Amino acid sequence: MHIGELAEKTGLSLRTIRHYDEVGLLKASARTEGGFRLYSPDDFARLMLIRRMKPLGFTLDEMTALLAVIDTRQNGGLDADAPETRQQLDSFIAETVARRQKLHDQLGMADEFLELLRAQMS
Repeated sequence: MHIGELAEKTGLSLRTIRHYDEVGLLKASARTEGGFRLYSPDDFARLMLIRRMKPLGFTLDEMTALLAVIDTRQNGGLDADAPETRQQLDSFIAETVARRQKLHDQLGMADEFLELLRAQMS
């Protein structure tokens, strides 16, 4: 698929997708003869993973590191089950749990604030 279709399917802007390409997070699988980026279903899945990291506040460097661990695990090879790879994945899981909890707590505060505002209508 072309970048426009990928942007539409993911809800991300063309600029964001191009930026991810420039920093190496998501490289297009191919290019047309005219130089337009082409993306595969695997690229779409990778971009959706990146999109899910954004609201949790992962930096581009953290995203790159996590994607490297995921790539290693999915592609098999010598390092796929290495203790270091497993430790890195465990670390990302723990960090994601902590960031999710922070978002959950913030949502609770937003709900309380909304209740206070609505009480002003009475």
